[in-house]
Amino acid sequence: MDYPIETFTDEERALLAPHFTNLDSPVFALVNLPETVKGALFARYSRYQGTLRRLYLEEFAADAVPGVVFDGEEGERARKLYERIFIGYGDDSVAQLGGAHIACEWVSNVMTKLLQRGRLAAYLEQSTRYMAYDAPMGEGLGYRYWRDPQLGPEYEAAMDSVFSAYSEALPAVEAWAAERFPRPDGEPEAAHARAIRAKALDLLRGLLPAASLSHVGMFASGQAYEQLLLRLSASPLPEAREYARMILNELKAVVPSFVARVDRPDRGGEWVEYLEQREAAADRWAARLGLDRARGGEDEAGPAVRLLSVQGSEEELLGERRNRRHRPGRGFEALSYRFEVVSDYGAFRDLQRHRLLTVQWQTLGPELGAGVPQELDEAAVGDLYRAGLERSRAEHARIVELGRPELAPYALALGYRIRYILDMNAREAMHLIELRSGREGHPAYRAVAHALHAEIARVHPAVAAAMTFVDRDTDPRLERILSEIRAHAKQAARA
Repeated sequence: MDYPIETFTDEERALLAPHFTNLDSPVFALVNLPETVKGALFARYSRYQGTLRRLYLEEFAADAVPGVVFDGEEGERARKLYERIFIGYGDDSVAQLGGAHIACEWVSNVMTKLLQRGRLAAYLEQSTRYMAYDAPMGEGLGYRYWRDPQLGPEYEAAMDSVFSAYSEALPAVEAWAAERFPRPDGEPEAAHARAIRAKALDLLRGLLPAASLSHVGMFASGQAYEQLLLRLSASPLPEAREYARMILNELKAVVPSFVARVDRPDRGGEWVEYLEQREAAADRWAARLGLDRARGGEDEAGPAVRLLSVQGSEEELLGERRNRRHRPGRGFEALSYRFEVVSDYGAFRDLQRHRLLTVQWQTLGPELGAGVPQELDEAAVGDLYRAGLERSRAEHARIVELGRPELAPYALALGYRIRYILDMNAREAMHLIELRSGREGHPAYRAVAHALHAEIARVHPAVAAAMTFVDRDTDPRLERILSEIRAHAKQAARA
């Protein structure tokens, strides 16, 4: 097909060149422009009969200097357009047209779940599977956990005790793993050492409290950030409100128009009040319906998965799948499942991050108990691990008695169990189960994936059978070794 090719004067080309990847193709990218300018361009684009480059010249180039990129400010034209359309008419879709990268460092594991709850964004989070928590944050700063003077010196003493147990156990578990999984001839020594380290970190992850600090990177649209800020501002947690303030300040520096409503009493103020009322109502109904109950069998080692409801009937909708990234047809989205899952908090953290499912969870507490990996007893640190869990539980109880139950989950170790509901269609279930059952995965969430698959097989055997890349092997193994060998080979090839 022959596409129209626009012509531009030399002056126009000088204005366009810094911001458009080409000036003669029907496909191009916008570069060197503030996110709000990009969003404003697209917002105006929907009601403009010409091309985007012509629109830029006619209505936005007045803010630019030929041959000079924007200095990071959003521009007067963009600001006025957002004021008129986004704020004036309430067209929220306009705020989906641009985004920003924000890094949130030194946030607790409690906070990471609040940051990611909206899901309509891209998130990267530091993993407890790849980094040890046996060293202080910095000189004189102590272990990596969230602190609040309101909790008193008892809190820091308890957390230091738990982290000390973790630090003491880590070399012992590494030594046990090295003996239990000796390096075969020909296997790269560096890859094997990293896999041994990962095995030890996996086994001890449950001892880390939810107060453990992490770093989170986000890329989100203006609309997603607005909703995030409202949720955090309505939270009873001081950490959430503090980060809401800091995130808002940074967004004002790069995309101020996207978050202009947050500070307005008649907009953001009313939303925050509504969210606070909704949270209180949800707590009342959870208690009334018995959803805050504990379950029996707290000493059971594995997770509990129960299929609560299913919608739709199965059909043959697949061709041959050569790897797990070959997705089934959209027809699988007509089948949906609701699961009740009880697993340790560490496994919940990994499953909660899946974007295409709906997850609701109870507040982390000690009522459902915590398991101790059998391998830790084999490594002669099982009692040390149990003592850390108990110290964590006792500090949780003390904070509740102190009258600050909303802060008590910070003290609880990730090995304690939590109940949550997963709603997903069969297409997402295939993705989650095949991914999370993989041999490189953490044993805690692998067990959940296996249980989810078994429940689907019970009601939809053909759908379960279509999940041909579920890894059902449960033999003891060094989970990360294949990944580390692949990484080693790539590094060697580059060298």
